[in-house]
Amino acid sequence: MILCAVGLIMLYPLIWLIGASFKTNQEMFSTAWFWPSNPTFQGYIDGWETSTPYTFGRFFLNSMYIVIPKVIGTAISSTLVAYGFARFDFPGKKVLFVILIATLLLPDVVTRIPQYLLFRELGWLDTYLPLFVPQFLAWEAFFVFMLIQFMRSIPRDVEEAARVDGANTFQVLVYVVVPMLAPALISVCLFQFMWTMNDFLGPLIYISSIENYPVSLALRLAIDTTEAFNWNEILAMTVLALAPSLIVFFLAQKYFIKGISTGGVKG
Repeated sequence: MILCAVGLIMLYPLIWLIGASFKTNQEMFSTAWFWPSNPTFQGYIDGWETSTPYTFGRFFLNSMYIVIPKVIGTAISSTLVAYGFARFDFPGKKVLFVILIATLLLPDVVTRIPQYLLFRELGWLDTYLPLFVPQFLAWEAFFVFMLIQFMRSIPRDVEEAARVDGANTFQVLVYVVVPMLAPALISVCLFQFMWTMNDFLGPLIYISSIENYPVSLALRLAIDTTEAFNWNEILAMTVLALAPSLIVFFLAQKYFIKGISTGGVKG
């Protein structure tokens, strides 16, 4: 009972957000109760049209241009690097691993200016390339470390049996390790999906054209273009922006929990 009460308190802001998206601006601030007295879809209709020549669907599509390659790049590069650290011995391995872990303690703000200057020289400003290309180079040390921890819980006997049968290193990784790594990989993809959908600072720095805005920047347009905010439109589009992350999380919740719990078994 106590857990249910605490859970309801924690979820109530989200519940109120959904309910308020069906309210009028006048009703929204008149009561803290989430249920609208006169439900209306006008906030969704007007919010979808936006104040720009583009609909909100265009901004959703732009977000997918960033999210999909970023998730794929993270999964592939993190798996390759983690497999190398977890299964092979090579000169300087310990030093490189220490450097990898040290990057986890490095604030993102420290590297913002050097990254911006680099991508400016490459001519990548106002494109999606700075937002997902680094992920193909195992940019996220947290995910690499997470997969290393998971691989340490996988017995080597299965891999050795595959090698005896004639499989090379790449085949062992693809056909033996990756299937057993599925829960951790799903967790990595979920984390990256949700973080990217919610990322505001990255697109704000590198994207300047409205037609290239992802959802996170598009939500700001409704606030910047008028002095009298239409909060029902803003909340309605916020609900739609949250929907993909919530749907993906609940669909893969079982694998997500398994990947997180198993990844922390061994150190």
